[in-house]
Amino acid sequence: MIYIKKDKVKNSGECPIYFKILFKQQSITISTGKYISEERWVETDNLRRKLRVEKEKVLKEYLDLYVLKIEKIYNQIVKYQEDINISEFKLMILGKHKDDAMPTLLDIIDKHNQYFAKLVDVSERSKASLQKYKRVRDLIETFNSKKYGFKDIQIEKVNSGYIYNLESFLKFESEYKGKLGIKNNSTVKYFKNLKTICNYALKMELIEKNPFNLYSGKIKEVETCFLTEEELERIENKDFKIDRLERVKDIFLFSCYTGYAPVDALKLTRKNIIQDANKNLWIKTNRQKTDSRSNVPLLPQVIRIINKYQFESESLLPKISNQKMNAYLKEIAEIVGLDKNLTWYVSRHTFATTVTLGNGIKIENVSAMLGHKTIRQTQHYAKILDSSVSEDMQKLMEKFRDK
Repeated sequence: MIYIKKDKVKNSGECPIYFKILFKQQSITISTGKYISEERWVETDNLRRKLRVEKEKVLKEYLDLYVLKIEKIYNQIVKYQEDINISEFKLMILGKHKDDAMPTLLDIIDKHNQYFAKLVDVSERSKASLQKYKRVRDLIETFNSKKYGFKDIQIEKVNSGYIYNLESFLKFESEYKGKLGIKNNSTVKYFKNLKTICNYALKMELIEKNPFNLYSGKIKEVETCFLTEEELERIENKDFKIDRLERVKDIFLFSCYTGYAPVDALKLTRKNIIQDANKNLWIKTNRQKTDSRSNVPLLPQVIRIINKYQFESESLLPKISNQKMNAYLKEIAEIVGLDKNLTWYVSRHTFATTVTLGNGIKIENVSAMLGHKTIRQTQHYAKILDSSVSEDMQKLMEKFRDK
């Protein structure tokens, strides 16, 4: 299709002439470098009528030759069955080299994910993180198909409009396992993943700028669930007659007193236990998520749990899936009378708040034991405790007022 861009009219009153080309269900636009006034464009029926002005005859001939050139290139692609994408097709029309083509968004994601998979193979990154990056790819492909009618998009076309249309799609239209829409914090994390992917492309000199730097979404602080000292003791003092619940209780308590996340806790073996000069026992390992060293002293409660399962295998804890763990924890919460959504991560939050910060452990040391890369990640727990103290003091004030 040949058309004029009225919004780019020059001072002389002439508008630039463009081609819009459809190729493999995708479209590109190319400037011809030629101009004509809107009035003459309309009067000549887009230069299709018999022309009398010599300048317009020359312009018509130029455009016809350009169209012929495009058709010849296309016929060559068909004849030799070349696997050409739309960016490469545009470069051929413009007479540029294939290597000058800007990659598509999915190209960049694929290259990043291939590299990340190699890191997973050598245990430098986790399979769970790779799964998130694969999920990002699926979301982008689905969004492009529904919004634009094709699966991929040139990275140069990822602009502010694209980014915020994507955000709207993720929050309100995306479907996964029967659920519609993704919550704000998960949406922001997906954009963080996209920013990381494009930063990798920058380092590899695949792109010149990161388009996802335009995104300004923020994580909203949510209330973190943790157990109080009394609630922790309630679980600890309960003996479960059902073996699976007793085992889940022990794994949960292990995490409450060490702060280890599921992916890390289940990989611990006796080789991770060391003894310092004072004959105190420690767990020494690297957190898989952050790849940071994390040494945690073994409290008496942890030692009792380890000793309980020491003859079963090399692992410190019995094996169980995270999905089953959370299901069994709901049973435990109901049996001991806890009105909280008990999950494995509640144990990690409990370690950070009730077990450590609540007992005067310095926030820097808590951050190190949790495997956080920056102390800012740990400060969230300190804020939770401040609010807890505030609530308790409010109750105390009310008690004294009554007197």
